Amino acid sequence: MIEPAFHIALFEPLIPQNTGNIGRLAVGLDVPLHLIHPLGFKIDEKAVRRAGLDYWRDVKLVEHDNLHAFLDWLGERKVYVLSKKATRSYVDAAYPRGSVLLFGKETTGVPDALRDKFTSLKIPMPGTTRSLNLSNAVAVVAYQALQVASPLLFGRE
Repeated sequence: MIEPAFHIALFEPLIPQNTGNIGRLAVGLDVPLHLIHPLGFKIDEKAVRRAGLDYWRDVKLVEHDNLHAFLDWLGERKVYVLSKKATRSYVDAAYPRGSVLLFGKETTGVPDALRDKFTSLKIPMPGTTRSLNLSNAVAVVAYQALQVASPLLFGRE
């Protein structure tokens, strides 16, 4: 099986609109979206239809029952944890094919243990805002990872 350019993973997301936006992004980038349970909302067919997520059927969705199941799935993949507590910028990462971009829940981010276990990256915020909306943060980092993994898409060799 050929690895995708990268995987997007959400740790216990709480806000369905964020996850819906990220799902649309994942479809557009042709990368899998991993959801680590428990979720703060339902994603059954009825809930998805009611939310108007007509593209949801196209999401390469992978659900993990819990953090332990996700960690078992990782294998040897490179993991980048996005955290406002990190010191290294997201633009300085290599993003090898098949790497995982792991984002935390909207209210508390990722647990410190995950941030300490994997490579932690941040999106620099020179202004006074505490953080970006989760779906915006995923888009910023995902396009950087795509540019690194697939430079020809951006007119680079």
